[in-house]
Amino acid sequence: MQELITQAFPIILTSLMGYLIFILKEDRKGKQALKQYNDNMSQALKILMRLKLIEYHDKYCEEGKIPSYALQNAIEMYDTYHALGGNGFVTELYKEITELPVRKKR
Repeated sequence: MQELITQAFPIILTSLMGYLIFILKEDRKGKQALKQYNDNMSQALKILMRLKLIEYHDKYCEEGKIPSYALQNAIEMYDTYHALGGNGFVTELYKEITELPVRKKR
């Protein structure tokens, strides 16, 4: 019995080490896939925020005023857009939006 255990132990140990290495590699792949997914989702969200801010800019600058709820939405969208790394010409559009007079309730 002792001899069987002595012979089986290295085989079992090697198998466990191989399995552990496999798990660690899969975990690394999973983390890389999750990071890529998060990067893609952040990019998609940034694009949507940019699109909506452009729409707000065009609509409310043409009207010459903006409702308070739309102004609050624009501020929150820009904050999200900026936090995701968005920049550039949208900042100028945002400044123009926030400088519009707030429309009174109808």
